[in-house]
Amino acid sequence: MDISVAGATGTLGAEIVRVAAARGHGVRSLSRATGVDVRDGRGLENAVRGSDAVIDALSLPSQSEAKAVAFFEQTSERLLEAERRAGVGHHLVISIVGIDRAPYGYYAGKVAQELAVEAGGVPWTIQRATQFHDFARQMFQGFAMGPVHPVITAPVQPVAISELASRVVDLVERGPSGRATDFAGPREEELGAMMRAWAQHIGARVWMPRVLLPGSYGAALRDGSALPDTSAELGRITFEDWLSQQPPG
Repeated sequence: MDISVAGATGTLGAEIVRVAAARGHGVRSLSRATGVDVRDGRGLENAVRGSDAVIDALSLPSQSEAKAVAFFEQTSERLLEAERRAGVGHHLVISIVGIDRAPYGYYAGKVAQELAVEAGGVPWTIQRATQFHDFARQMFQGFAMGPVHPVITAPVQPVAISELASRVVDLVERGPSGRATDFAGPREEELGAMMRAWAQHIGARVWMPRVLLPGSYGAALRDGSALPDTSAELGRITFEDWLSQQPPG
């Protein structure tokens, strides 16, 4: 198959590219480095022409609801328009478990993205997944205030990027599936404990007071809205497994 990947230089996108290439698929990266701008549509139609499928693995480093909604609506519309013109037969997007139960901040952008895909006129697959194991590192770094690293209290069920990437390529090979079964990690974890484990793993000696993430998103995260239900399919790699494979320090 010939597969185009938006967000191919990101953590998940790069792993999707690796898995797809290892299976013998042709892979195209949709990025500015290859002369393609997903936000304004420059070069998109020519870039996806001849592709059997387009995978949208784009992300945005912002929790602003307005920015997230604008970004995901714009990029989805540009991708889908190019795919319709080029005759692409499958659009697959990676989304997040629980966004309809917690449509706030970044999650509001993912809700808008899903709606655009469903109405976009290209046969589609939406794969929702839980946060990655790397979420602990991101939160540890993102909430740092000098020597203080607040610990966020919340239940999560993180999944391995490698397992999600394999599942995404499986779905591309299968063809348009609509809303796929949610995918999550093998067990529930406590985000604060994950953050402390990450700090210990890298040898960080910092003050880590426990705090509550503010706002509606924080409340939804604490009440389990981002957890999968019993219908979700589960990966096998635990956070402990993943952490043991990360370089220390």
